Amino acid sequence: MPKSTAVVATEHASRYLQQLCKHWSHKFAVEFSPTTGRIDLGEGRVVDLSADDTSLTVEVEAANLPQLEQVVVDHIVRFAFREELKFDWRAS
Repeated sequence: MPKSTAVVATEHASRYLQQLCKHWSHKFAVEFSPTTGRIDLGEGRVVDLSADDTSLTVEVEAANLPQLEQVVVDHIVRFAFREELKFDWRAS
């Protein structure tokens, strides 16, 4: 299954990681802590997250990567409305 990764500079990485995991925990299998998260969207679609003091790393795995990348970006940008985040997706 194709994968891509984006490292996003932010001092609020843990907050966004936890918000995304909590948001999707109502529909999908989710495991998370303040520094790591995994969201299993089913059908081979997975989002892995890790947070440190300066960045949020997001790895997505899906047959249709661009679509899942955009869904993840849309959600995180909504949570981070006070700052402008840059997602530079790279195949992994």
